[in-house]
Amino acid sequence: MPSPPSAASKEYFIQGVTQDGKPFRPSDWIERLCGVMSHFRPEGSGGRHAHLGYSPYARPMVTEGVKGVVVDERLYEIEPKALEFVLNFAKENNLVMTEVCSLPDFKI
Repeated sequence: MPSPPSAASKEYFIQGVTQDGKPFRPSDWIERLCGVMSHFRPEGSGGRHAHLGYSPYARPMVTEGVKGVVVDERLYEIEPKALEFVLNFAKENNLVMTEVCSLPDFKI
């Protein structure tokens, strides 16, 4: 079983709106993108039904009513070109993208 991250990792939140505030189309782009990235997973997290879920490195999210995709930079460790593809997709489509820092879960 993979161990939890020991340090914060960088994530990118790609919003479903363009830099000029227009909704990005097609409306199911998030599901399509996350579906393509679904097989990029941490070592040992596969399992029999892994193809039925999204990768923890590219997952859909809704923040303040805006749909988007959160992409973890650790995707680079599995396949550098996959991370490059997602980030270039956001840039080429002029999507709003924000870098965030994800902290590991701490048990109290």
